[in-house]
Amino acid sequence: MSKLTESAHAHRKDEHLAIALKQYQEKSDAGFDDIQIIHQSLPEIAVDNVDLSTHFAGLTLSTPFYIEAMTGGSERTGHINAKLAEIAAATGLAMAVGSQSIALKEPAAASTFTIVRKVNPHGQIFANIGAGHSLDDAQRLVDMVAADALELHINSAQELIMPEGDRDLRWRDHITEIINGLSVPVIVKEVGFGMSQETINTLKQMGVQYINVSGRGGTNFARIENERRYHQELDYLSNWGQTTVQSLLEAQAVSDMQIAASGGVRTPLDVLKALILGANAVGVAGHFLRVLMTHDEENLHTYIKDWQSDLRLLYALTGSRTTADLRTVKTVLSPALMNYYQQRNLKHQ
Repeated sequence: MSKLTESAHAHRKDEHLAIALKQYQEKSDAGFDDIQIIHQSLPEIAVDNVDLSTHFAGLTLSTPFYIEAMTGGSERTGHINAKLAEIAAATGLAMAVGSQSIALKEPAAASTFTIVRKVNPHGQIFANIGAGHSLDDAQRLVDMVAADALELHINSAQELIMPEGDRDLRWRDHITEIINGLSVPVIVKEVGFGMSQETINTLKQMGVQYINVSGRGGTNFARIENERRYHQELDYLSNWGQTTVQSLLEAQAVSDMQIAASGGVRTPLDVLKALILGANAVGVAGHFLRVLMTHDEENLHTYIKDWQSDLRLLYALTGSRTTADLRTVKTVLSPALMNYYQQRNLKHQ
């Protein structure tokens, strides 16, 4: 592989980062405002008795939210990964790295991912690769960061809008091979376009146990990749897919599936609502990246600690001692969201 091609891959990573930061919106349209929590005036709980831990992908997470996959693959993004790993170690959060596929093509890029394990030797780390890769590729990348789990991302909309994206989206055999043969749990993850109950049922039939519905409302790869197109002619796909909240309702209709949610999570209240809607864990990417890049590591560290403290208050406010208790919290859907729920014939199982 030529040096020019290698620099082009790294440039794409930096370009994704720059466009994501430019397009960031303070107000999420992931659907969390369409969920109203019914207040109960007698929660009968002490904040000190709240337990924020949760179970997902065979792991026990001390906090129900984690640092979701963002970046890696270039010198700049490697530095960002190191900072995120330091914060993850200091706050006890799990952390997913960005797509490592570049490291399969360019061995020099591996250091931008291995730095995460070097900085955070005892933390919970998720490796990351696209669903079009082989079991051998997936295992190499898991070993690269001594990962506790793998995020296997499915990103058909992104690939088709990406100027240099894949045009062969036949991934089922790869997914089956990886989940059956990998040494760690596999989380099948969307990249911001959400999941339908049909997709989730298909994944379940394939043997998938863990998913991240990753809905529309946060980092928008349709807009990011369209901006990278010469004519930017696919802007009409900017709202493609289901929101994070719609995707969680879709996932509720499928039994025996552990769920993570990400996409447009901006506040601890968003985390709480995602957990109430059935998520076992909640990933936060763009919002934490924005705080880091506009301030510094110390600010993000403090910010995350505040979220952890605030979540304890929110659990108590709903009378929930544990994450599992949140499933009994009563909610009301907005008319628009209820209309979606009814048209999709979604029933909680």
